[in-house]
Amino acid sequence: MILVTGATGFLGGELIHQLTLQGTKLVALKRETSVIPERLRGNPLIDWVIADINDTATLDELFEGITEVYHCAALVSFDSKDKADLLRVNIHGTSNMVNLCLDYGARLVHVSSVAALGIAKKGKLITENDYWEYDAKANTYAISKYEGEMEVWRGMTEGLSAVIINPSVIIGGHAGFTGSGAIFKQVKQGLSFYTQGSTGFVDVEDVAKLMIQLMARRVPSADGEDGERFIISAENWTYRDLLTAIAKEFNLLPPAKLASPWMMGMAWKVAKIVNLFTGKTSALTRDTANSSSNINLYSNDKIKNTIGMEFKPLSVSIAETCAALSRTV
Repeated sequence: MILVTGATGFLGGELIHQLTLQGTKLVALKRETSVIPERLRGNPLIDWVIADINDTATLDELFEGITEVYHCAALVSFDSKDKADLLRVNIHGTSNMVNLCLDYGARLVHVSSVAALGIAKKGKLITENDYWEYDAKANTYAISKYEGEMEVWRGMTEGLSAVIINPSVIIGGHAGFTGSGAIFKQVKQGLSFYTQGSTGFVDVEDVAKLMIQLMARRVPSADGEDGERFIISAENWTYRDLLTAIAKEFNLLPPAKLASPWMMGMAWKVAKIVNLFTGKTSALTRDTANSSSNINLYSNDKIKNTIGMEFKPLSVSIAETCAALSRTV
């Protein structure tokens, strides 16, 4: 039996959608307050279970008969006030899943992030051989994903059968206007500025497809153990090119003004002051402002050579996402 954590999330929902299309029955984990995506409601192949990944007592009972686990559950936040929750969910929650997989002999596909790989070396693509190095300026999200990934590596040394994926920015229409969808929302509402940074992007359908293939395929590492990691990224784009492509799909003028690092620094400070008075949370924080100017380029050679994967072109993903969001009220 298959277990999927983070089942109501953007990636978890797409993964379950693809698995059930194949006729696969599974157990889907959700928190009590989480809303089941409309396209997954009423599916007889899905057994929904309310549990937290830190609720070890409930999970221990649930794991009887589980042979495969897709661990998609994670907290994504660049707000300093979420530090404790980031550590609790992304590190301790992952540790719990690793221990349970070890106890019950289940194989694990763990969703990490390119954030766990650290920053690029000048002029070079980031590969699976790159590891996060301590940086006093590193955001808590990156640290939590790195430490969570270390829990999986720890499990592998103890005999865990596992594979780690490091997706870049995942896009797709079912994200709505949250997560990566917030980028599309900003452009749709009118965006005049772009930043000088760049990063990798990938379609959610490709990520889920590769997770299913990697679960079925044991990929021995260099030392012969059953454990490996893969960067999952289709293409590297500048933020300016991304925003321009989105604007064109929405029939809007693309952003034409460069927001320099010092401008972004001023902007997040102003946003913080506004938040104090309004009580509202802004998507612009010190960490998001800093990362928007970083140039991080990722290699996808390893997954392409291992699986023979041909990624959906990013231009197609953007067009499909914009079309889906245009229908969103």
